[in-house]
Amino acid sequence: MKEKIGVLGAGTMGAGIAQVASQSGHPVVLVDLNTEQLQKAKANLAKTLSKLIEKGKITEDQKNDIENRIEYASDIKHFSGSSLIIEAIVEDLAIKHKVFETLENVVSENCILASNTSSLSIASIGSVLKKSDRVIGIHFFNPAPLMPLVEVIPAVQTGLETLESSVELIKSWGKTVVVCKDTPGFIVNRVARPFYGEALRIYEEGIADFATIDWAMTHFGGFKMGPFTLMDYIGNDVNYAVTESVFQAFYYDPRFKPSFTQKRHREAGFLGRKSGRGYYDYSEGSVIPSPTEDEDLGKQIFNRILVMLINEAIDAVFMNVASKEDIDLAMTKGVNYPKGLLLWADQLGLKNVLGDLERLFLEYGEDRYRPNPLLKRMVKENEIFFN
Repeated sequence: MKEKIGVLGAGTMGAGIAQVASQSGHPVVLVDLNTEQLQKAKANLAKTLSKLIEKGKITEDQKNDIENRIEYASDIKHFSGSSLIIEAIVEDLAIKHKVFETLENVVSENCILASNTSSLSIASIGSVLKKSDRVIGIHFFNPAPLMPLVEVIPAVQTGLETLESSVELIKSWGKTVVVCKDTPGFIVNRVARPFYGEALRIYEEGIADFATIDWAMTHFGGFKMGPFTLMDYIGNDVNYAVTESVFQAFYYDPRFKPSFTQKRHREAGFLGRKSGRGYYDYSEGSVIPSPTEDEDLGKQIFNRILVMLINEAIDAVFMNVASKEDIDLAMTKGVNYPKGLLLWADQLGLKNVLGDLERLFLEYGEDRYRPNPLLKRMVKENEIFFN
């Protein structure tokens, strides 16, 4: 029999992780203090699995097995006997500290304690543990059953055995695993910031409207959604909170500076699709505005956002956040980019990327446009990322 997995928090993410573990044959305990939330999670799982039956992905027997392997509980004492607990609760460090301290009194000393946090420090989360080498970050993307990528983040305290067994386990669930350093935003939420931030900056400068910027990124870049459509999909409250968190965690590095446009939309309650209005109006009968399909303008917008994304990906290599392979894998599997940013840089020509960034830096004189030292070195040495 496979090892028992515990998941704390029965929200969308926690319930999704429980589904993934159960589908992989593990007995799972899903714990939430809110019994209504547990019932909701159970009902949603039944609906999801019924849809999978309709699509011919699973059988009725498999559905029953998946459901029967999940125990729903409102007391963390039910985690006893688990090999791994994944915490997927509110992004509040003080609350996570209390939870991890309590968990340690319930589970065995060999149980791995993981957090699904998207941006908080794993080292800080694990600082309250008596046996801190068991702490690790295991960051799934929403929706967990569908998104292939999982970022695994060892803290400075994490033992090698904890890291190796976590990677092996998550891979056995059919997930694509990337290992990254315990830095703000990890890989995806760090590298993706300019997709939103530079798009907002272009809008604020009056260069183009939301629809035109979105068109430029989908038409020329092959992105599935433009930045404003995507922010409306994610929610301006959620996206702004991550931006602000990364900005603060990086000691207010100007590269991650949040936008007043997004802040004002959030303050006005224009959160996106879920509120009926964001950058676009989603109310009944409303029409999404048409873009200005100016080829030269579109290429200029796309290129500016792309070189900023590439510069951030190169910085992640420069600062040893992850391997170049894992960084490209993370962006294609975690946020569905049409290709890895480092491969894209090779194809554009690193010299061209550097030239575009130097022009922006010269024009604005702002640190956000400063070309990364690794990019400069590679151009000087006539190197590329992938042969």
